[in-house]
Amino acid sequence: MKKLLFALPLFAAVPLLAQMPKEVPGKADPARVTAGTYAVEPTHTLIGWTVNHFGFNDYFGVFGSPTGTLKLDPAKPDTSSVSIDIPVNELFTANAKQLEHLKSAAFFDVGRFATAKFVSTSVTVDGSTAKIVGTLTLKGITRPVTLDAKFTGAGTNPFSKKETIGFSATAAIKRSDWAITYLLPIVGDDVKLNISVAFEKTA
Repeated sequence: MKKLLFALPLFAAVPLLAQMPKEVPGKADPARVTAGTYAVEPTHTLIGWTVNHFGFNDYFGVFGSPTGTLKLDPAKPDTSSVSIDIPVNELFTANAKQLEHLKSAAFFDVGRFATAKFVSTSVTVDGSTAKIVGTLTLKGITRPVTLDAKFTGAGTNPFSKKETIGFSATAAIKRSDWAITYLLPIVGDDVKLNISVAFEKTA
């Protein structure tokens, strides 16, 4: 009986496995991208940050579960626009005590500012890369930010059956520009952002 119960999940997975594609569904092929409106796929989108700690080493954390919208037309890529809401209160690090400190008023103050927002103001495309100029609103302060973005793949998600496109992006900002000044300068002012985002087509 125990063996049968153990095997049941495996039997349930057989139909799903049979539907899996024989090759990776996403490819870095711009011809696969179609015009329309896309929504952030939050399960597989991450926004990471890195800051130097006391001059000894780099410390990093991740924001997950963002939401947002991308509008694009491959025939007119420079007319693209993107808007992403970042749930700052969904910040993750590997240490619970440090995470509590980062969420406090000393740093992100998530009790008052639970969400940050990036909104593009211009997009300049060069092949599979783009410069996305926009504004980042964090802790109620809005400042300009430029993202260096790269197209990483497009195709149909085998689970959702939706057209999906992916990008990576990097940026460099100063935390003091958003009034996050605790322990400056022994904890670095310069922050590196590393973004990996997937979008699913909605219209």
